[in-house]
Amino acid sequence: MMKRLFALMFCVLTATQAYAVDGVSVVYGSGNSADMARVGALWDWNKSWLNDGDWHVTGFWEAAVGQWRGKSSIGNNQTITDVGITPVFRFEQKNPSGMAPYLEGAIGFHLITPTFIYANRKFGSSFQFGDHVGFGMRFGERRQFDVGYRYQHLSNGSIKKPNQGINFSQIHLDYRF
Repeated sequence: MMKRLFALMFCVLTATQAYAVDGVSVVYGSGNSADMARVGALWDWNKSWLNDGDWHVTGFWEAAVGQWRGKSSIGNNQTITDVGITPVFRFEQKNPSGMAPYLEGAIGFHLITPTFIYANRKFGSSFQFGDHVGFGMRFGERRQFDVGYRYQHLSNGSIKKPNQGINFSQIHLDYRF
């Protein structure tokens, strides 16, 4: 299963559009007796909606690979490998330079292995949905820097039992080229 996850990530990152990567991300979080960390690539949609005022809706794709580490006192802690792709929508201030606050939300798709992180937290399947809400600030001369907070929930959406899911509070740092 691990080889398939890395093969999928390799395909995503070497696809034709991957050569036009617009940025990179680093995410760290914790929750439900687990820590997580991810690195990713970002592709801006270069589209904008609701442009009449000082704010607009925009977005990007985020492809990421990372790990979750169980730290439960119950025992049988595991390290899970996570590969995901997520379309992220942002409601962002349109300032052409300087600081621009935003709100964001997303529902993405993840593959994980193994399917449990410690003795009493099991996910039922390798396929997981990952949804998050968050806020943050873009800044810099070209708004190339981005720091924000996300609350993420991952579960298989009751496709297969058990479906205990997991929640993470996360800090993310992005850099756009």
